[in-house]
Order: sequence, then C-alpha cells, then structure tokens
Amino acid sequence: MKVALVTGAGSGIGKAVARALGREGYAVVLAGRRRGALQATAGEIGPNSLPVETDVTDPKSVAALFAAAKERYGRLDVLFNNAGTGAPGTINLEDLAVEQWRAVVDTNLSGVFYCMQEAFRIMKAQSPRGGRIINNGSISAHVPRPNSAPYTATKHAVTGLTRSGSLDGRKYDIAVGQIDIGNAGTEMTERMKTGMPQANGSVVPEPTMDVENVARSVVYMASLPLDANVQFLTVMATKMPFIGRG
Repeated sequence: MKVALVTGAGSGIGKAVARALGREGYAVVLAGRRRGALQATAGEIGPNSLPVETDVTDPKSVAALFAAAKERYGRLDVLFNNAGTGAPGTINLEDLAVEQWRAVVDTNLSGVFYCMQEAFRIMKAQSPRGGRIINNGSISAHVPRPNSAPYTATKHAVTGLTRSGSLDGRKYDIAVGQIDIGNAGTEMTERMKTGMPQANGSVVPEPTMDVENVARSVVYMASLPLDANVQFLTVMATKMPFIGRG
C-alpha cells in the first residue's frame, strides 16, 4: 500500500484530495490545525487514514507529523503540500501589518519548505527509495490579484521551491511538481460568486469549478512512475479571468 500525506486536509482542496487518494487505495496521513475537521475527513476515508494535528509554521510540529507517518506506515510515497493562507484582500499593500505579512510567509513558504525537508529525509532513506512531492501553487504563482502581495509573493516562491526541489531530488529518485489551481469551488471561494476585485478597480462575480477536478489532477500526478514527472500543471475554471489578468 502506498502512503500519502496531505497538509490542510481538514477542508477544501486538501480534504477533496485526501478523499480521492483514499479511494485510490492510498493510506493517507491528514495534517491540519483543527483536530475535529481532520477526524471528520478520516471518517470519510476509513481505517487507512491517520489524522495528526499540525502547525506547519512550527518545524517541531512538522517533524512530529512526519515521524508519526513513518511510525504508523514505515514509508512515504506522496506529499501534497497544500496548507496555505492569505492576508485580507481589503488591505492595501502599504497598510499591511508586519504580523500579517509574516503569518502568510510562515505558512505558505516556510511551511512548504519544512514539509519538503522532512519528506526528503524519509524518501531518500526508504526502500524502495524515492517518492513524489506535489506543491500547491496557485494562479497567483503566475499573476496577482489586487491587494495580494503576501499571498502572491509566497506562491511565486513556492515555484522556486518546486524547481529547486525537483533538481535536488533527482539523485534520490524524488520527483517534485506543482499544481496551480484557479477558482476551485470550496468554502474559501464562495465569495467569488458575489464579486471579486479586478485589476481595473471593478468588482465582478467569477466562475468556479468543481473541486473534484483538482482532486483528479493530483491523483493523476501522483500515479505516475518516478521516472516521469508533471513539473507544472494548471487546472482552472475555464472562464475565470486568468489569461489577460494582472
């Protein structure tokens, strides 16, 4: 049985991906801040799941997460680095508090790095050697929304981590790729139906897509043999304002 670890698995994209991996026969380690939400996801997946309350901004918490995964299952085949956050889109760049900036950087960038480090340590030492890391980028890894400096900057940085990890993982048979998602229909994107700020100053509703499209895409990326890698994949609502945005 292959083993996957999903961060931010209590809701939204993380929950959808965790359930999809479970349906494909993976044992799934579920990481997130909210124990109750993780347990609910685990209940949907079944006995081959392990909820672990985790703060990805804390290296010790991340180390404990991966230690728990290794103790329970003995190996790690797939990491989906999904946990993320953003600053309020109503605040201008120059008015953001330092604490708001750091909170996004700590989660979206440092958290991804800490998880990649721990995954590398397990994957390069296990037998059979290697594994796959899939980082959740974003359409914002390409172009920004208004008032999104912390989120956009960290998602651009995730692309750098993906590229560096892909290069540094070669010698260990670790494949690192990235999925860039646009307007998946989750609790976090409900506000898109009523209107999102656009680059020209207007506020207009934006189309969304079923989050299961993301889940299927991640399962596809995970399913490849380690001598093949989806380096970057973009999955988005067809009519969302991406091309021409920014």
